[in-house]
Amino acid sequence: MIKILKYGEVSSNEIFARCEQKVDVADIVSDIIADVRKNGDSALYKYCEKFDGAKLNSLFVSKDEIEEALTLVEDKFLEILKKAAANIYKFHEKQVRNSFIINDESGIVIGQKVIPVDRAGLYVPGGTAAYPSTVLMDSIPAKIAGCKEVVIVTPPNKEGKVNPVILAAAHIAGVDKIFKVGGAQAIAALAYGTESVPKVDKIVGPGNAFVAEAKKQVFGQVSIDMIAGPSEILIVADGKSNPRHVAADLLSQAEHDKMASAVLVTDSFELAKKVSEELEIQIPLLERSEIARVSIDDNGKIIVANNLMLAIEIANEIAPEHLELCVDNPFDYLDSIRHAGSIFMGRYCPEALGDYFAGPNHTLPTSGTAKFSSPLSVDDFVKKTQYTYYTKDALAKVAFDVGYFAEKEGLTAHAKSAVIRTSDEKEDTKQ
Repeated sequence: MIKILKYGEVSSNEIFARCEQKVDVADIVSDIIADVRKNGDSALYKYCEKFDGAKLNSLFVSKDEIEEALTLVEDKFLEILKKAAANIYKFHEKQVRNSFIINDESGIVIGQKVIPVDRAGLYVPGGTAAYPSTVLMDSIPAKIAGCKEVVIVTPPNKEGKVNPVILAAAHIAGVDKIFKVGGAQAIAALAYGTESVPKVDKIVGPGNAFVAEAKKQVFGQVSIDMIAGPSEILIVADGKSNPRHVAADLLSQAEHDKMASAVLVTDSFELAKKVSEELEIQIPLLERSEIARVSIDDNGKIIVANNLMLAIEIANEIAPEHLELCVDNPFDYLDSIRHAGSIFMGRYCPEALGDYFAGPNHTLPTSGTAKFSSPLSVDDFVKKTQYTYYTKDALAKVAFDVGYFAEKEGLTAHAKSAVIRTSDEKEDTKQ
């Protein structure tokens, strides 16, 4: 049963405790990465057979396999995927940044170029569930950014097939290449390249502890989006909230995995009790009830605060991945929320809208990192390059200032490189 905690009556450690990864997989992942770097495709085939139970003839998903997948997915779901893709595109195209140039002083031009990374690699989980939503959320921003090539890696089933809904979503999103490989070995392949899998510049997407550790270890060789932890939801709800709705929303994250975190912060002890009772009614009805049960019992909590503003301050300290604001007039409180991956406003905005359909991205910072990081966006697939141009006359006006600054840092060669250009031109003619 979920814990009910009264803020101010229990320790802050209990209020703000998080579920932490208890399995150390660093050495295992390091060995896998080294194997893939050394042996390329042969290592990928080996791990595919070992971990996925599939003997593959090719890692590459062919055009015929994609066309077959499209025939296996219901027309209704294809239409929903297209609607979701359109919403995601509409939201993310507003994130596009433009290059700029400043030339308001004579003889000086400075500016910034915004350039997409050449190749993006997207990890799409397999395992206990298929996530076509992740395909859309991760590939559409990359396409909008202008990446030349977008590559997906995802584990196959024992028959060597990729789930048809994954392939359908990839087709709708315009993904360029898809490979049947998962786990830490997939991250290694993207980071270093193999005979089949191309080396990428950026790796994004969620995964299990092995995938997260692999992303951590290859960072620097390639860029990554984030190190994702267990799924999280925090709901701020007042006493007028429907306990059935609140319980259902908590379970929408608890069913992800046993380490997922579902938290309610409310100013109503009565709501807290009703939500606790409703959880006990709804959990046995879930297909993933065993997972949700462990998540709620081990990591779930209801925090009762004296008022809504205190509830919001508690939420800010926790900095959750998903934050639902189940109150009247939610926009009155929006400016008070400083730390959250994504905010869901009002009583009719379940977090599931964000997972699948509304348009904002669902690849979000977890484990409190929303205090300093952001959802996946078009920005993740671009880099910025600066440029500077000075004429001779423009440099002459500031060269001694630059030199004086450099000398204060003890870097006399820096100083000379600026000042030497302002010396008498006769010195140049003597050489």
